[in-house]
Amino acid sequence: MADNNENKVLNVPHLRFPEFSGEWNKYTINDLATVVGGGTPDTTVKSYWGGDIQWFTPSEIGKNKYVDFSKRTITRDGLDNSSAKLLPLHTILLSSRATVGECSIASNECTTNQGFQSLIAKQCNIDFLYYLIQTKKKDLIRNACGSTFLEISANEIRKIKVAVPVQNEQEQIAKLLSLIDERIATQNKIIEKLQSLIKGLAAQLTHSGTPNIRLCDCLECHSSTLQENCVSVTGSYPVYGATGLIGYTNNYAYNGESILIVKDGSGVGSLSYVNDHFSVIGTLNYLTAKENYSILYLYYALMAFNFTPYITGMAIPHIYFKDYGKAKLFYPSIEKRIRIASLLHNIEQKLVVEQNLVISLSAQKSYLLRMLFI
Repeated sequence: MADNNENKVLNVPHLRFPEFSGEWNKYTINDLATVVGGGTPDTTVKSYWGGDIQWFTPSEIGKNKYVDFSKRTITRDGLDNSSAKLLPLHTILLSSRATVGECSIASNECTTNQGFQSLIAKQCNIDFLYYLIQTKKKDLIRNACGSTFLEISANEIRKIKVAVPVQNEQEQIAKLLSLIDERIATQNKIIEKLQSLIKGLAAQLTHSGTPNIRLCDCLECHSSTLQENCVSVTGSYPVYGATGLIGYTNNYAYNGESILIVKDGSGVGSLSYVNDHFSVIGTLNYLTAKENYSILYLYYALMAFNFTPYITGMAIPHIYFKDYGKAKLFYPSIEKRIRIASLLHNIEQKLVVEQNLVISLSAQKSYLLRMLFI
């Protein structure tokens, strides 16, 4: 990267390693990386799917710094007959649609769907670039557009301005932040094991009898028109999206116990339970219990429910309550419902403790991102 006075940035980060004092240089993302889009092979052609090429969707990235294996894979024919691109090791997979700005580093060669504009580093330290792009999430969202889903184009990403120090300082910053990411990754493994335990027990306990009631007989489905670009960092009430809490608003959709369910996108069928004022964006429905039905038991029963037969859509999968609401589940006696819900809820409370630790670590990371970058 060129280093000249015209590119010098006069201001400096709030925190800095003592051995560095030089000014940072101005660039655009285009100076630092090649931006590459993704694509989806025809889902009706079986020979395009199930190969050895990883194929990521936005819901699979952002949780950890590195991603290894995707939920779905494609074949060489699928790659050759679509707009998907084979990305090299250590590509930054950057979500450009819906959850704009989420990113992870690919541990292997891979491809992505069209919800990405991935970054292949040119001369910048790859780990530093990974953290740098996270500091530009607001810029990415600000330059995104769209009615159903926010999306930012490759050209808009290329134009984003950034500041970069010398190589040695890049490495030091990346090394410090990587230590926190390693701790977050370890914590996420603990969380995944607890989630697996809860789902396993939920499947065993809520399927211990003959299905005797339809979902639509005990649940009501509600939708929202709230868009992600209407959500802010301030407000009185939480707003949930496919990845969890995404911001706040001054208006709420519901107050009380509810099951949040992702109805659109790659995370379709994912569930969460809330018991407070809240709102959701349009990719979610929220389910409330009809009179005299236990919402907490129904939440755990749905956790073990198979939504696959009810998924429609090709590039963007959907589920509709009018379809899966006709399915039956086992609804036992009140005593058994209380025991099942109590057991699973207690384990989930342990899960919440572990998740709160991740939130704390992520807050530390966010603080350092603000203080270490211009």
